[in-house]
Amino acid sequence: MRATVDMRVLSDLFANNRAWAAAMTREDPDFFSRLSIQQTPQYLWIGCSDSRAPASQIVGLLPGEMFVHRNVANVVVHTDLNCLSAVQFAVESLRVGHIIVCGHYGCGGVLAALRDDKLGLIDNWLRHVQNVRWKYQAQIDALETEAQRHSRLCELNIIEQVMNVSQTTIVRDAWARGQALSVHGWIYDIRDGLLRDLGVCVTAEAELASCAVAAAAAAGR
Repeated sequence: MRATVDMRVLSDLFANNRAWAAAMTREDPDFFSRLSIQQTPQYLWIGCSDSRAPASQIVGLLPGEMFVHRNVANVVVHTDLNCLSAVQFAVESLRVGHIIVCGHYGCGGVLAALRDDKLGLIDNWLRHVQNVRWKYQAQIDALETEAQRHSRLCELNIIEQVMNVSQTTIVRDAWARGQALSVHGWIYDIRDGLLRDLGVCVTAEAELASCAVAAAAAAGR
């Protein structure tokens, strides 16, 4: 019976939460009262759902300092109202100055797309990553090992998603009204915990074409 109760309640997680809240309060007694009034993040993070890539922890930010949207393989699709709603709220309501698209090496979703694995419902989602694979097929196929092809596709997928974010009506409208907004492409390496800038940063609609070409050419160097 006790095992059943533990399965329902997940008591260890509640204990961890109490310890974390107590530690935060000891360090800063007013932290939660300030946090409850408003959030004023400067960043929107669009990342992968992978449990090994926690957004705020990677960059050492506290709760309230980063707005986060995550999905399998950090994909941005123009018909995904979940993602677009997060982008719109971040840009128009929170007035973030930076949107960071951050994937990671070793991404299982990207590997499944590379191999054309059949996993079920998620196959439809990963078709977006396969589109990237087909777009850069010659570049990817020229690499000697699957590990190299996997890493390159992780990089190219991020670059393509930066372009997708930059082409949304939300971001283009923000630029049109003069709002300062940058879209960045980063990748995280789970093996050493370090971030790498992929060299793609779009700050205006006029930069889209040149940024895409330069970033794709530089990927993997």
